[in-house]
Parts: sequence; C-alpha cells; structure tokens
Amino acid sequence: MTDSLPCVHTLTVSIVVHNSPLELVCTTVSSLCRAARFAQEAGCLGRVTVWLVDNASAAGYRDALQAEITRWPAAEGFDVRYFPQSGNRGFGCGHNTVLARLDSEFHLILNPDVHLQDDTLQRGLGALQRADDIVLVSPRVTGSSGEQEFLCKRYPTALVLLLRGFAPGFVRRLFKRQLANYEVRDLCSGNTPVEVDIASGCFMLLRTAALRAVGGFNEDFFLYFEDFDLSLRLARQGRLIFDPGVRIVHHGGYAASKGHRHLGYFIRSGIRFFNRHGWRFL
Repeated sequence: MTDSLPCVHTLTVSIVVHNSPLELVCTTVSSLCRAARFAQEAGCLGRVTVWLVDNASAAGYRDALQAEITRWPAAEGFDVRYFPQSGNRGFGCGHNTVLARLDSEFHLILNPDVHLQDDTLQRGLGALQRADDIVLVSPRVTGSSGEQEFLCKRYPTALVLLLRGFAPGFVRRLFKRQLANYEVRDLCSGNTPVEVDIASGCFMLLRTAALRAVGGFNEDFFLYFEDFDLSLRLARQGRLIFDPGVRIVHHGGYAASKGHRHLGYFIRSGIRFFNRHGWRFL
C-alpha cells in the first residue's frame, strides 16, 4: 500500500449472506477492496475490516464460499473475516451480530449484490468527514441495466406499498405522481446532495457511534423494512444524506419479483413498521 495507510479513519463493513450467488459475493468484495485501496491512497481511510456474516447457508454453500475466500488475494489494510451463524434470524440480526465487535469510526452496511465504483468510499467518507452532523450517506444507485434506481424513500403510505407490491403496471401508471413522490425522484434525480428520510439497507455508510447509539437494527424485522425503521431512528442522531457522487450498481430485485414467501415477509414487516411508527393510508 502507500504511506497514507496509517490514516486514523477506520472502516468496518458487514455483509450478510444466505446462499447468496457466489459470483455476486465475489464481485462485491472485489469492488469493495478496490474502493478501499482508492480511498487509502487518497489519504482518507486507514484500515478496513470486512465481516462476512453467513446466516446459516447450506453446508455445501459454506464450503464453496470458504474456498472462494482462500483464493481472494491478500491486500494490506483490508481484512476479511468469515463469521458463520448457527441459524438465520434475519437480515438485521445478521448485521447486529458484529455490532459489539466494531472498533471503527465508520461502518458500511452492504448487500452481497452490490458493485462499488472505485471512488465510492472516498466520496462517501469525505462527506462524513466534512460535516459532523451527517450520520449516514446513501449513494446514487443504478441497476444492472444502467438505469437509476430510486431507493431512498419518503415515509410510506399503505396505498403506495400496496401499489408497489401488488398492482399491475397500468394501475401503477395511474398513480405515477404518488409513487414518484414516495421515491423522492424530485430530489434524487439531480447532482446535488440532499437530505432524505429513509435510506436503503443495500448500502448504508454511517458513523459507527450513531449505529451503536440506536442499538443497530430492530431484530423484530426478519426481512424488509428494517432499513426504514433504522433510518428513522438514525435521524434522531443527525442527518441522512443522498449523495449522487457516491455511486454503486445494485444487482438485487424487489419483493414482488421474489415469490410468495418474500411477499409474505414484505406484508408482515410492513404491518409491523406501521404499527411501530404510525399508519398513513393515503
């Protein structure tokens, strides 16, 4: 590495997998390593520790993943730690398993299906380092097709969630304005950082102290809406910012495209979210 490595700013990363596509996991970690090196060489980042939390994947998958990890090239200042779990208690719980072990100034909650641009960490950490009142940075996200995904949100209504989860395309087009407002398209289409209410859990770059202060994710949410809940609680610690200069590619999908079991998780977690934070219907 370079002489910039002793920088005092440290980063931890948690990635939760559960039989996740190995090719995407490898791509995610590889792009993370390149982005870490870029930030280290720019002098804004020191050591990086990555916690790869395995939420009780199948035995064959675990063997294959550990074999892949042994083939990853070693990088100075970039340490990957495999952390298998005995059971799958959900996305948020998986991330929480390392909360007590974090010794960093900054922490990145990252999906195993994300590709970081080389300057993603440099730009995101720079935003946090320049403004003490910012607790979380959310990136500009594009999908595999290259189109922007609007993953930051305003507080949802039950109508909007029903439209997104169940309505056919022609019905969603009738409510285009409401859906665009929910997705903060008016603010997140531009090139200027803006404050948002809710950030996506696929990439949350935040202050470790703020995450620890709110106790991490609420483990009552097994899957879906745990990032909504966390965002609202983090907002009591400081500002959540969408920064279009921080860029990632997201290869994930929406609940409606993942089958009936995921729709069940979506519905139960949505009801739990509204019961906890307040119902809005229209």
